[in-house]
Amino acid sequence: MACTSCSTSDGGAPKGCKNNGTCGTDSCNKLTVFDWLSNMSPSNGEAIFDCVEVRFKNGRKEFFRNTEKLTLSIGDIVATVASPGHDIGIVTLTGELVKIQMKKKGVNHESNEVPKIYRKASQKDIDIWSVARDREEPMKVRARELAIQHKLEMKISDIEFQGDGSKATFYYTANDRVDFRLLIKDFAKEFSTRVEMKQVGFRQEAARLGGIGSCGRELCCSTWLTDFRSVNTSAARYQQLSLNPQKLAGQCGKLKCCLNYELDTYMDALKDFPDYDTKLVTEKGDAICQKQDIFKGLMWFAYTNNFANWHVLKIDQVKEIIAENKLKNKVSSLEDFAIEENLEPEKDFNNAMGQESLTRFDQPKRKKKPNRKRKPNAEAAIVATPNKTQITPNQNKPAGAANPNPNKGSKPNNNKPNQSNKPKNSNDAKPAEPRKPIIITKNENKK
Repeated sequence: MACTSCSTSDGGAPKGCKNNGTCGTDSCNKLTVFDWLSNMSPSNGEAIFDCVEVRFKNGRKEFFRNTEKLTLSIGDIVATVASPGHDIGIVTLTGELVKIQMKKKGVNHESNEVPKIYRKASQKDIDIWSVARDREEPMKVRARELAIQHKLEMKISDIEFQGDGSKATFYYTANDRVDFRLLIKDFAKEFSTRVEMKQVGFRQEAARLGGIGSCGRELCCSTWLTDFRSVNTSAARYQQLSLNPQKLAGQCGKLKCCLNYELDTYMDALKDFPDYDTKLVTEKGDAICQKQDIFKGLMWFAYTNNFANWHVLKIDQVKEIIAENKLKNKVSSLEDFAIEENLEPEKDFNNAMGQESLTRFDQPKRKKKPNRKRKPNAEAAIVATPNKTQITPNQNKPAGAANPNPNKGSKPNNNKPNQSNKPKNSNDAKPAEPRKPIIITKNENKK
């Protein structure tokens, strides 16, 4: 995947790489080749190889012949031959390494069919190229809508405009053949340009789009892998991987290419193993293989009448039993050849360094505050009389407690019985009518 800091600017030079497009690292463009001969001049007056490697959109590379003897370096924007018109690309490799790359890709450098470079791109060419590149994204959205309207089983994955803007290449993926003749007519009418349809595989689509794999690194197909080999489920079986499509499939929806990386090593290790379908004949019954451990050289066998109990045998012991069976001899039992498995003790965490618990970062739970509200029957009842307010303690209140709301200037009662006041006036001599006691709570201030 190309790095974002090195995307081309209006002048053609990368924005973030301050080497004018000639940085020596492998992070500017995907599938780049490090030119380790760039600082070396040809010896004995030999001419520089006249072919260069030019990169177009999404890592597409082609080889062109420099017939005009232009002074080209990595990062230069050039106008190349196209059909029809011309295309705009960036030079990615020059010199003798181009000959090695052409040989690797199967291109004959002496052939006259190698296209040529017209010129270095002018500012007008770059402006037309930039305008055409800006049209690609909205066109892709509209193209997908038209494909859905025609009810075609295909997916428009990408659009690439030619440098002069005269032709647009639509890349699509499909499981079966698609009749898109009517779709091309709609494309030409909608976008007013020459249309070319090109089908790509699902792996090529993932390579063009790029991404991050389950290993945490960039996809192999978008960084260094150029040849796509077929991958089948037998590669997973040989490596004793679980046949889970969600784990074995990559972002392209197909089996991961990395399943083939270690397959040869597993195949070499399995040469010393007996066939997985081998049946061992014993006096207790026939036994078949249930599991293999390629790294330790062990095989697990179980009797056909008791699949619950497995017996571990080494490869040499299995071969010995097979040799006896070929002589039509039965061994007594698998237990005579089985080895005892040494179960490793479980490793418990030992707080040897006195680390604190991981829960120390959790907020402590707040304790509920006790309810300190006093019950209403525990409050004192205050009885009001016509001349004087008297406080009568509650029966449930302990003796010796202070009065809840004593009147100012009143003397303590000293547990003496209440004495009626003598009337001052004649009007006061009349007997007073009995009145109901008035209960006043503790919080009320009675004047």
